[in-house]
Amino acid sequence: MQFKHPELLWALFLLLIPIFIHLFQLRKFQKTPFTNVKLLKKVVIESRKSNTLKKWLLLVTRLLLLAALVTAFAQPFFAKNQALKEKENIIYLDDSFSMQLKKEGITLLQNAVQDFIKSAPKDQRLTLFTNTRTFKDVRVQDIQNELLSLEHSFKQLTIKEVELKAQTFFSADDQTDKNLILVSDFQNALGEISSDSSQQIQKHWVQLKGDSENNVSIDSVFLEKTEGDYLNLSVKLTSQNQLDNIPVSLYNDSTLTAKSSASFNEQNQGAITFTIPKGEQFNGKIELVDTGLNYDNKFFFNIEEREQIKVLTVSEEESNFLSRIFTSDEFLYASALLKNLNYSEIEEQNLIILNELKEITSTLATSLRAFAASGGHITIIPAAETDNSSYNLFLSQLSNITIGPKLESEKKITSISFNHPLFANVFEKNVTNFQYPNTRFHYKIQSSLPSALAYQDQTPFLVGDDTIYVFSSPLSKDYSNFKNSPLIVPTFYKMGSNSLKIPHLYYTLGDENSLDVTVALRKDGILKLAKKGLEFIPPQQSLSNKVRLTFNDHLTDDGVFNILDNGKTVGHASFNFNRNESRLNYLQLEEKENIKTYSSLAELFVGLEKDNRVTELWKWFVILALLFLMVEILIQKFLK
Repeated sequence: MQFKHPELLWALFLLLIPIFIHLFQLRKFQKTPFTNVKLLKKVVIESRKSNTLKKWLLLVTRLLLLAALVTAFAQPFFAKNQALKEKENIIYLDDSFSMQLKKEGITLLQNAVQDFIKSAPKDQRLTLFTNTRTFKDVRVQDIQNELLSLEHSFKQLTIKEVELKAQTFFSADDQTDKNLILVSDFQNALGEISSDSSQQIQKHWVQLKGDSENNVSIDSVFLEKTEGDYLNLSVKLTSQNQLDNIPVSLYNDSTLTAKSSASFNEQNQGAITFTIPKGEQFNGKIELVDTGLNYDNKFFFNIEEREQIKVLTVSEEESNFLSRIFTSDEFLYASALLKNLNYSEIEEQNLIILNELKEITSTLATSLRAFAASGGHITIIPAAETDNSSYNLFLSQLSNITIGPKLESEKKITSISFNHPLFANVFEKNVTNFQYPNTRFHYKIQSSLPSALAYQDQTPFLVGDDTIYVFSSPLSKDYSNFKNSPLIVPTFYKMGSNSLKIPHLYYTLGDENSLDVTVALRKDGILKLAKKGLEFIPPQQSLSNKVRLTFNDHLTDDGVFNILDNGKTVGHASFNFNRNESRLNYLQLEEKENIKTYSSLAELFVGLEKDNRVTELWKWFVILALLFLMVEILIQKFLK
């Protein structure tokens, strides 16, 4: 038993006062002679015994009465130690798309919000955060309207990120009772539960589950092949459970253009192909209806009129090997001899390749520096006899690449950097047994820029970033067989395609992407992304003949957006949510050791209330005092 005001128990020493009065109360008796009182002696003795018993009973009753009153004012109670500590409750509420699954007709997120509003202690302050929002040091009634209007987010925090963020909200006071409440469906994508054995923070896991875990999602869209005046648009789907087929619709803007049924194989993978006209602007939306998640039932894409990328090769002798790579369907390719070069054409290009020039003249260097400053891309292939000083003077003003002395030794090109931007998404898997090309000699390249291709001793053959690339050896057949290698096509093709960011069919929200729009902005002009009811100004860089737009995680809506220049549409861009949450695979929390799980917030708060319950006893001691008072009255009345 514990006391709210234990200092009042000192008042129990007041019980000594009636004891002292009873023990030391002196009563003097004076003898008075009578005539014959022998018959009265027996009556007097019995009367004295009865009077003594009454006094002792009254003393005990009054002591108990006083003790009960003192104890009642001290307010005794029963409670666990943690119930007496100050509470710090931090709640993580998962508002990601996977919480769109329904339970009893409403989503898991709505279920969690309603449970929280009904069950959370109304008198306690707490902190609640989601994947996108934070409500710090608030009461339930302060945020209930905002929680009821909470929307699902494409952002998803891992369990480790949730724990790290929650720690920033807890105080450094070791005497408080710290509770971290995690409310989620706990998909496998959230990562494993940490093995942190710290007793400072008590973690409570509320795993929500829907009535059904069946879901069909549209995963990807791509152009498969061209047939005459039509394009074949392939759509890939995934089902969580076994499914025969499902209807899928194709829209151009809001117009239904086709509807078909997608069939699924034994691996629950589905596919369907639509045919659409070639050469027309197509703002597409693919849609299906299922009982699972909603966010992955729509997929947006757009097909623009393809703009040709301008590539110029400058050399001292005729060379046509690059013309077979930069074909006319995607590139506007041109080659020029250095002596006949029209320098005014340089600024109009997207990629310039210096093919085995012996030196870079000052006039050419000046034009190329202006070209690079306006966003142009440059690739350098050295000659067999190169004037390193002119090259290094030019390179020093663009990058930290230095061309060193010639090394006369034959080497094989054996290493491909698959993480390099030049080869990103080029190979389906890492290739290790390809036919290695070789060079008869090479220049020693020094640079902090990453190597895209390297020799067997890891010295660079091709080094650079997204704007400038330098080979360490000429590519002529007399010095290298790289032209005969399968690597030459993806290498130069990616250099060309990266020099102008042509619109993709779609972009994934949350990923870092960029798009070049060929437009000359007026002074202080900006490009906007817009669709019905929404406008967004993306980060952008204005160059001489184009504007580079960068898409980051600030854009949170999917759909087909118009790219506007002063209200005029100059292009389109489509965005879709990442499909990671479409796979409904969950952590099995009940199999984890030392983890207590709950199926709802209501169940959790009931459990916390039991642990923090305080049983007050002062009312019982008041009743006991009244009882002793009644006993004293009865003694006074009936005991003579």
